[in-house]
Amino acid sequence: MADDTAYEGLFGGDSSQWAFGTDFEDPLAGVDTTMVDDVVADDLALYCLGLADDALIMSQRLSEWCSRAPEMEDDVALANLALDLLGQARLLLARAAAASPSVVPVLPEGSPVPPEDALAFFRSADQFRNVRLVEVPGGDFAHIIVRLLLFSVARRELLERLRGSRDQVISAVAARGVKEVSYHRDWSARWFVVLARGTTRSRRRLIAALDELWPYQAELVKCGAVDLSMADAGVGVDPSAYAGAVDAVLDQVLAASGVERPSRGPLAGVDGRFGRDGVHTEALSLMLAEMQVVARAHPRGRW
Repeated sequence: MADDTAYEGLFGGDSSQWAFGTDFEDPLAGVDTTMVDDVVADDLALYCLGLADDALIMSQRLSEWCSRAPEMEDDVALANLALDLLGQARLLLARAAAASPSVVPVLPEGSPVPPEDALAFFRSADQFRNVRLVEVPGGDFAHIIVRLLLFSVARRELLERLRGSRDQVISAVAARGVKEVSYHRDWSARWFVVLARGTTRSRRRLIAALDELWPYQAELVKCGAVDLSMADAGVGVDPSAYAGAVDAVLDQVLAASGVERPSRGPLAGVDGRFGRDGVHTEALSLMLAEMQVVARAHPRGRW
């Protein structure tokens, strides 16, 4: 074979056909990383961390379902959904590190760990900026379906609007991510309807999961100071701009399922602080302990 790699053989050596290039050592290869004028670098880093941490922690929760789904096809689907979100997380963590290197944990001298991995594996729970919905402990299959539906409906509306971001990295991640998350939303919505209209037991479990997770949903469309700063700069989006669209999609799924909208109110913060501010449930620390144990034990390791 004349080509140096299988990919060159497939595409005639034109790496532009790959969304982010073929150099997997650099997650931002092929993307314009120039900082937009009049954007506060620290705010951009925090904004990207919020987007990345949502995807990273949700990916970890989905990956816990490998080999536990009701059918092999759904097992594979859940693993693929987790990989989609992991890809988004990696790019956004790399963007956060490039925007403001001060957010990257300091590792032992000589450590080969790239910035995006340092952010994923060497931060403590209070340094994560994800919403609390994605971190709560897993339950049964109905639980993961409800969680994925609530998350993907809001994230899709967000990514749809971020395609027009002035930051080329965020725009590129959103352009690819909106297609991925559209599938996540539709897949979970179909399962939501199936479980709601299935047996008495499946419907009971679905409604129990919805009642438990509903208070966390409001945090997905809660607006913070960083959101406003990035929205004003044309880089981010004010969640209030798509909160109505999120409600409309959820109402459509609930109506198709014959399930009433839960009446429970939003989960309160702590002294006005929420997941985006580093306030989390105990579940996040327990999950990170498992997710980070190997990297923390070998900070000079190569993978």
